[in-house]
Amino acid sequence: MRAVIQRVKSGKVSIAGQTIAEIGGGLVILLGIGQGDTGEQARLLADKIASLRIFEDQAGKFNRSILDVGGAAIVVSQFTLYADTRKGRRPSFTDAALPEVASPLVDTFTEALRSLGIPTSHGVFGAHMLVQLENDGPVTILLEK
Repeated sequence: MRAVIQRVKSGKVSIAGQTIAEIGGGLVILLGIGQGDTGEQARLLADKIASLRIFEDQAGKFNRSILDVGGAAIVVSQFTLYADTRKGRRPSFTDAALPEVASPLVDTFTEALRSLGIPTSHGVFGAHMLVQLENDGPVTILLEK
């Protein structure tokens, strides 16, 4: 399981011109599900992200989590995080989980964030989405579980 976490001032996801998710300050999380990933990994990753201290305190140091600052999150499924570009010019996605496995795990991850008290919205699994964000810092973190 891979996540690209971006600290944002704002984030929005649209499909065909319709906004389906929008937040102010918080995190936009691009989530990739790989072969063999589990619900337990999804819950552990959500817990890690919820407590990750990537927001600044009054001294400008990374000492606060999304829970501490009362931020929200948007989760966007992103199978392309499992792109293998070692051969040729077209990425292979064979390490990504099949949709029937990945979709429920994205839901598990999203629900785990909500259960921790983070207002969380999400994209639509498998849809062509436009993701807009104002990266704050910029702060972008790559996590793997």
